Amino acid sequence: MRGFGIDLGTANTVVGTPDDGIVLNEPSLMMVRTKDPHRAIAIGQDASDLVDRTPTGITPVRPIRGGVVVDLESARAYVTAVLKHAAPHRRYGLRPTGVVAVPAGATPLERRALLEVGHESGLRKVGLVPQPVAGALGCGINPLEPRTHLVVDIGGGTSEVTALCFGGVLSHRSCRTAGDDLTRAIHRYLRVDHKLLVGELTAERAKVGAPEATDDRTLVVEGRDAATGRARLITLETEEIMDAVRSTTINIVETLAACLDDLPPRAISDVLAEGILAIGGGSMLRGLPQLIEESFGLPVKTAERPLTCIAEGATACMDHPEVVAAYGS
Repeated sequence: MRGFGIDLGTANTVVGTPDDGIVLNEPSLMMVRTKDPHRAIAIGQDASDLVDRTPTGITPVRPIRGGVVVDLESARAYVTAVLKHAAPHRRYGLRPTGVVAVPAGATPLERRALLEVGHESGLRKVGLVPQPVAGALGCGINPLEPRTHLVVDIGGGTSEVTALCFGGVLSHRSCRTAGDDLTRAIHRYLRVDHKLLVGELTAERAKVGAPEATDDRTLVVEGRDAATGRARLITLETEEIMDAVRSTTINIVETLAACLDDLPPRAISDVLAEGILAIGGGSMLRGLPQLIEESFGLPVKTAERPLTCIAEGATACMDHPEVVAAYGS
């Protein structure tokens, strides 16, 4: 095995290999015992299935937030388990290489932490590449060409707006409003306006499920009636979802505006011609591209595979080391 392309997202971890493509796409979550908090007993979907039903002494941990390491020991245990899960039959006598996608705004200390975690998790050589660069490459865009590409990455914990050109970053802005905030806005809307109590996963499914309702513009949400305590189903129009998150998306729109203000006129011309590329789970929310288009008059293209394109681009970097050399560390 030549190596791994890794996207350690706040919501999901995605791993790819040059030979097999995407081999893992699961929640960035692990379960640990409170007496041994740095050893994973379940990760990914197995850990997610245990949320809200764990026995005493077992607790969920998110070792990655905003694409960076929260706790070194926990992150080391998590990434080690992820690599074993992604390639359970690989020969461990051979240490593979890895390219890890990191937030464009990650500090040098956060980058060093990711490098350390990668090496101690069994990777022989670790390269870092900014997530918007990896996402662009995963969508078939050459980040080394002398044209400006504007990428909006709406992840779970952070939204980043980055303008790329000829192996460098022209402008970068970020905000802490992202997919998790959209989920909380929907959760609050259901509780306040519909008096329906739902879990975090149900609110997440309502958010992600909205774009899928192309013919039938409604979706069914189930939960517990706040007044009676009984189970209840409601039917939501997908427009209601956008109304619920509209105030939350203002920060993302303002971040995009600040990034555009930094660009020279000729770069703006490239963006007008090429459009804005939207990646990340938050870009799947119905109505978000239209909101951006109405705000700026710029065309918006959502990635065909917004959840996996960053890992695909990180994997492709193993065949394009010049991209890591230009943008990486």
